[in-house]
Amino acid sequence: MPGHLKRTKRKVIHTFVNPVELYGTSSPIRYRRRCYRAIFGVKPTVTRGKVRCLACRKLQIKGNILPAQHATNSDYQKSLLSGLELFSGVCTDDVQELLQKCDRCDLEPGELLLSPGNKNQNVYVVLSGELNVHVGSTDSPVLATMEVGECAGEMSIIEDRDPSAYVVASQPTHLLVIHKDILWDLVNASHEFSKNLLVVLSERVRSHNQFIAESIGDWRKFEKHATTDALTGLGNRHAMEESFPREVERCIQSECPASLIMIDVDYFKSFNDMFGHVAGDRALSAVAKILGNQFRPRDLLVRYGGDEFAVLLPGIGAEESLTIAERVRAAVSGDTADSDDSLIQIPIRVSMGVAEIDSNGDFETLLKAADEALYRAKDAGRNKVSD
Repeated sequence: MPGHLKRTKRKVIHTFVNPVELYGTSSPIRYRRRCYRAIFGVKPTVTRGKVRCLACRKLQIKGNILPAQHATNSDYQKSLLSGLELFSGVCTDDVQELLQKCDRCDLEPGELLLSPGNKNQNVYVVLSGELNVHVGSTDSPVLATMEVGECAGEMSIIEDRDPSAYVVASQPTHLLVIHKDILWDLVNASHEFSKNLLVVLSERVRSHNQFIAESIGDWRKFEKHATTDALTGLGNRHAMEESFPREVERCIQSECPASLIMIDVDYFKSFNDMFGHVAGDRALSAVAKILGNQFRPRDLLVRYGGDEFAVLLPGIGAEESLTIAERVRAAVSGDTADSDDSLIQIPIRVSMGVAEIDSNGDFETLLKAADEALYRAKDAGRNKVSD
């Protein structure tokens, strides 16, 4: 039996009494045990004949036999560390003593490593396996994945705060555990390690900024959907309740006139009953398009609900608003009468009520006045404009 092995009844103990002989062996398992011990000063975990280690896996790709000349060349240790983002380019002699103070741990799939509310004291480097990052809860979609060579936990150490996300093993995972005190010793011991740590932190910040930008984009989409009528593309009642009072208040403060026109499609229920809801939707879309073309870009036009529309005209008093409303009423009737849409088989008529803001009033009083004017137009026979 070679001098570097002693066999007992239950296990093989590696004593490493002859490193040169060991490096030249044809057994990848023996060498992988030796290389792992040389770097981290601890005995590696072996599962089914394979050491769960990034460095060792790289050597396995190159072949099972390591040339004997590597035994006297410390560059091999540097190559083993180069696959770990924190240790890329780091001189092994500068950090080997500190690495031997580090621990290791294993996680099973689904096992939680970091979570908000739980203080973190370590940086974890993935030697094998994979970690998933979740925000909000472990049931949320995977935000990021930490693969072999990458690390987790450094942000909470730097900020001295609890982790901001959940980090969970997605498969059997083997980790190098660097306590925060050792982390700062590594920073002091190696310029390259410090630089790598800064690179990791900058990538985290960049990733967070990208996530925020995407979240803002999603938020804007949701906001648009919340304030936009899906059928007509106009603002909805929620948009009206947000923007109209603000604009009315601005006009009152600046002593600028403003008018509100309420618009109702005449006999729309009968139209729906006669031609169907699909035709009714097409009719509302056609009216919305005509209204959009008739008013100024600065006018605030919304679908108030059902078959009603509302438009606020800043800078325009009641008299001019009546003229505009009459022109719009005629345009709706004429354009829908000449419509190419086969579903709109009869002209669409609208009734309109106009009201001007009072210097002592507010949006609610303006809305009430315009609504009352609309009912007067309906009572007058519909297809009318009233103030």
